[in-house]
Amino acid sequence: MIDFTQLLPEHEVKTIGKHDLHLEIYEADAAPHSVNPVIKPPLLFVHGAYTGSWMWSKYIPHFVEQGWTCYVLNLRSHYKSRVMDMTKITFEDYLEDIREVLAECTAPPVLIGFSMGGILSQKIAETITLAGLVVIDSSLSQEVHQLIPYPESNRITPDIVIPPPAREEHSSIDESAEDIAFQRKYLQMESSKAFLTFSAAFGSSGGVSINGNLITCPSLVIKAVESDDEERRGQLTAEQLGAEYAGLWDTTHTGLLVGQRYLEVVEIILKWLNRGN
Repeated sequence: MIDFTQLLPEHEVKTIGKHDLHLEIYEADAAPHSVNPVIKPPLLFVHGAYTGSWMWSKYIPHFVEQGWTCYVLNLRSHYKSRVMDMTKITFEDYLEDIREVLAECTAPPVLIGFSMGGILSQKIAETITLAGLVVIDSSLSQEVHQLIPYPESNRITPDIVIPPPAREEHSSIDESAEDIAFQRKYLQMESSKAFLTFSAAFGSSGGVSINGNLITCPSLVIKAVESDDEERRGQLTAEQLGAEYAGLWDTTHTGLLVGQRYLEVVEIILKWLNRGN
């Protein structure tokens, strides 16, 4: 198995705040001399449930090479952040973590959130000035879920903590066995309290409400699509945020970050980031 964290470029590590959040900072590669250099905002990556900064390991080198400085956070009690009592951690706690890390950025960043990190990033964008917002297969807002709810049969009542998802060793439609083995090495348990706030699939009464009118930064929604309903959920999220939309058929949720087609997502984001240049 290749551990993709071992292939990352050299970077600075900081321990942030009272919860000892582990923050990785990857400085952009120096750009060739230009008469009118483009000043690029930093990128701040927000991971999803069960994971950490390691989940972005395939992405980071591409953005650094293209001249983007990357801040990659770990929410409290995730990956290399200090271990805490998962039974007490809430969705609001995670929002507080993101706000703490935002204060470390040299300028308003483009916030890039995956899954749970996507709904966290949307909530942050309601009240904080950002250079941009990218959500990748985000957990659904209350408003989108009301329009196209997940089937009742898919819902789960969580215990006091949620164990890491079981990943079989065989490959998926867009993830090799090696991609899955990499995830199995690092996946961890997650907070039930957080899930009960944002996830209708895990017992939330409606999920987190998002006021798209408060989100004024340029936005992009990327969705893994395996059905017409999933495509429509992605489109509705984009409509709510006033965002551009890209749906990738025959991809999986985690495959968008660590699967065999991850580079397609990276290229979509880079094209969107460079759209005015």
